[in-house]
Amino acid sequence: MKEAGASDLLLVVGQRPKVRLHGHLENLGQHPALDQEFLDALLQEICSAEDWQTFTGHHDLDFAYGLPGVARFRCNYFQQVAGSGAVFRLIPECIRTLEELEMPQALHRFARLRSGLVLVTGPTGSGKSTTLAALVDSINASRACRILTIEDPIEFVHTNKESVILQREVGRETRSFADALRSATREDIDVILVGEMRDFETISLALTAAEMGCLVLGTLHTISAAKTVDRVIDVFPADQQAQARTMLADSLRGVVSQILLRTANESGRVAAIEVLVGSPALATMIRQNQVDKIISYIQAGRGEGMQLMDDSLFRLCQAGRIPWQEGYLKAMDKNRFEVAAGPGKIG
Repeated sequence: MKEAGASDLLLVVGQRPKVRLHGHLENLGQHPALDQEFLDALLQEICSAEDWQTFTGHHDLDFAYGLPGVARFRCNYFQQVAGSGAVFRLIPECIRTLEELEMPQALHRFARLRSGLVLVTGPTGSGKSTTLAALVDSINASRACRILTIEDPIEFVHTNKESVILQREVGRETRSFADALRSATREDIDVILVGEMRDFETISLALTAAEMGCLVLGTLHTISAAKTVDRVIDVFPADQQAQARTMLADSLRGVVSQILLRTANESGRVAAIEVLVGSPALATMIRQNQVDKIISYIQAGRGEGMQLMDDSLFRLCQAGRIPWQEGYLKAMDKNRFEVAAGPGKIG
């Protein structure tokens, strides 16, 4: 998998092993289809007896597995109609910097924040963990503080530089994201990375920690800055949403929404990124439930480092880094791409 440059390995009973290479699924070599007995033997070999018991009892399992000198892998075991299955996501041993990832300058400013909430969003496999790891590494390299990561499972392993980094894995070092967040507010933590903000309690505690003076970095599976604001508010019960808007308005410092696209030469993938930067004007929009104005706000804030997803896609197309067809498919304003591409480039 690593030799092929793949991001994921997929093993499912009744199918040949497959890898995701630059976004596309391909068969791995000449391996035959997997049978149940053979796959179960493979899967059991690399997890503990306790984890295997969890898998056989609950039919799902998440953990991280490291091959020294090769890489770490985020492992997900599951049961489906035909039998067992597993997906292994490759986690590079080296944490890439914001510069190496070609991230917008706004992200460098986010790394210098002392408090507030910064959200990195996007669909599964869009590079959120890689971006967050780069943000944490930037903080770690530039100032002395206490950083806590709460993950399920731990993906990138950080070493102490200027900062002291604590990493807690849900299910091993803590019972839940919420429990770890609750403890963090009493442990003199400066920066908290929440691997996944997926429920009311976790989101509520993350907002509280940001209000108390921590810098909180979190993820959501949303596809734009505006939808991210809606998602945070919608997770609260109706009678608490007004309070949630106030908390989010006071704490939100930025949203980074990203997707990964196959490059024009099919040699890799590149990120298209939407950036929202917090301000008093944005806070007013959130308090007054005027999320529909966020697109115009981002357009007006280009001088502050903000950009819409369509603008990022358009620049990638203009530079020849992704095909016009790819940009067109992901864009909101499709007419803009049709006109710019010219005849015959968008089918």
